[in-house]
Amino acid sequence: MDREQNAFYRFMESVFYVLDTPVEYFREKIVKPNQKKYPWYHQNFRRVPTIDECYEQDVVCFQEAQSQFERDKMVDSQIISILRQRYEDCAWYYGEDKDDYCMDLYKIAEDASAAWFAKYGDLGAPGNVITAFMKQKHRMIWERRHGPIGSGITNKKYDV
Repeated sequence: MDREQNAFYRFMESVFYVLDTPVEYFREKIVKPNQKKYPWYHQNFRRVPTIDECYEQDVVCFQEAQSQFERDKMVDSQIISILRQRYEDCAWYYGEDKDDYCMDLYKIAEDASAAWFAKYGDLGAPGNVITAFMKQKHRMIWERRHGPIGSGITNKKYDV
């Protein structure tokens, strides 16, 4: 019985060697040298054309731009969440002295929130890439006519 088991064991080793050697060779010589090393651990999507680069009837391009917009919004929302959490942690740690130690984190979080709202705010429930692009276009037209938002109207033609 021992002799039969030994023969079977050697047979299985040789089968494993025949099947595993090409796979191991391919991985060690081709896959690993050509593999990119990323310092991050999330999925990295390629950037797709934005909505202003799509042709009129290109539905696939519209869908890709919409998916890119949704991913960007999700990432930007997470960044805002992290910045707010950092400020809240700092404020909790310093308590009454938060105004002295945490004001820089507060300003960073507020600036990021204002930028997020300028890009994604007031889009409504569907909030798609086309309405965001139109919002950006209207804001650029407003700023060209009146100056930056919040600075007051600088064009004398519109002063009352």
